Amino acid sequence: MRQQGQASSSKLSADMARYAPTVITADTTALSPGDRKALVSLVRAAAVMDRLFLRQTWSGNEETMRKLAADQTPEGRERYRYFVINMGPWSRLDANASFVPGTPAMRPHGANYYPEDMTREEFNAWLAALPEADRERATGYFTTVRRTADKALRIVPYNREYADLLPEAAGHLRDAATATENPSLRTYLTLRADAFLSDNYYKSDIAWMDLDSPLDITIGPYEVYMDELFNYKAAFEAFITLRNQDESQKLAFFANHLQEIENILPIQPAYRNPRLGAAAPIRVVDLVATGGEPRAGVQTAAFNLPNDERVVTERGSKRVMLKNVQEAKFNTILKPIAALVLDPSQQKDVAFEPFFTHILAHELMHGLGPHAITVNGKKSTVRHQMKELGSATEEAKADVAGLFALHSLIDRGLLDSAMTRPLAVTFLASMFRSVRFGITEAHGRGMALQFNYMLENGAIAHDSTSDTYCVDFKRFAQVASKLTGEIMTIQAEGDYARAKKLLDTYGVLTPVLQRTLDRLKAIPVDIAPEYPLARTTS
Repeated sequence: MRQQGQASSSKLSADMARYAPTVITADTTALSPGDRKALVSLVRAAAVMDRLFLRQTWSGNEETMRKLAADQTPEGRERYRYFVINMGPWSRLDANASFVPGTPAMRPHGANYYPEDMTREEFNAWLAALPEADRERATGYFTTVRRTADKALRIVPYNREYADLLPEAAGHLRDAATATENPSLRTYLTLRADAFLSDNYYKSDIAWMDLDSPLDITIGPYEVYMDELFNYKAAFEAFITLRNQDESQKLAFFANHLQEIENILPIQPAYRNPRLGAAAPIRVVDLVATGGEPRAGVQTAAFNLPNDERVVTERGSKRVMLKNVQEAKFNTILKPIAALVLDPSQQKDVAFEPFFTHILAHELMHGLGPHAITVNGKKSTVRHQMKELGSATEEAKADVAGLFALHSLIDRGLLDSAMTRPLAVTFLASMFRSVRFGITEAHGRGMALQFNYMLENGAIAHDSTSDTYCVDFKRFAQVASKLTGEIMTIQAEGDYARAKKLLDTYGVLTPVLQRTLDRLKAIPVDIAPEYPLARTTS
């Protein structure tokens, strides 16, 4: 079904005002001549990720973008600008509603990974009839599903699906590998270029875990958020960043306590991992340019990769903190929100340090808890069992388990107890920041779950007269631990029905929450980054 977009130029301008134009830059003066040359090729490779992601989003995306770029009317130019912000014709802050005439009313749930007319039931029936090896390929990260001439479903690997673009991306990576003097970066880029052509990403993921370079690069197919049918398929992305060595060293001690935190998770001992992979690297970086999936809508502040369960089991996962992005979000978005929604007596507790530290803990906790599981006697993964609910439950888990982890470190004297109040109050303010992303988005729905659960269980309180909120410090840590245990138990048992009930109950916009969100409309929802270094190096 298609609809004619009715968005006027003024409406589009108002929608775009929800993204605050923000310059994101970094200091490149310490880069070697070889790394400066490599940076040029890496920015070009990131631009190829844009083209790949546009195609993955919807089969008509590239043609729609070309038409909008050619429309020089005022309304056409506005639509094109908003298309670029969303990387498609659907507004990510408006439940993916179309703003471009002649496009589908809503983004296809399967994006462009599956035929648009394919149902879950058709896919599952086809999957059940496949040999085991083909079932793994059909549900794997790096394949699309297409129709044959007689309308049957078939598997197409990424290296064939995107054969016109991946060699170009690989070429840019090889150019950068030749230019850099850093051996770990050269190894990673060479192996990742090979992976673009083979669809075998394991070796390059291991090399990425070992990357130790002033240029800290993440590029390839990773996140599964856009596959809203099953959360199986990976979207292409790129983060071109510079290592912030001083901050990385300050935070490295967190990695030394991961096993201790795993050992006290509030779940049955059988659900804990008795031996995590090698100490997970933590990198604090400043962003120079992005490409693909992280360009779309709300901007990434940190990430935890890879998602390949084999690598996570063997080596853990690496946490990357985008410090310059986080500072921009805190100053532009979170501080104005806190001034409106927090009880005046707690507003003084809002600070960047706990905001930054909790994002770190969030990323750490993605790697802890259940991943590889057994359901009805068969080996599986949380990702496969949770299907389309996986992203929202995982984001909620990482958030609330991050609170659990930080409180455990405070209780043991490993973090200053003076962080207790700022951590809880800053998190409360940040809940509204995240819920504003919308509950069709994984982070937004996961945060709505936490907000409503904490409100119901007394960790936070609402003053209906002033429409402000405050933290109950006696209950906050206790409720965070309880919710951590509930979500991780659901994941460990692969209990899809219970996950759905939890999200249907709490992952919603209640009248109370909606009323508060309505008061925040004058505050931007997120930043619209501008990367001057990407322009000067491309």
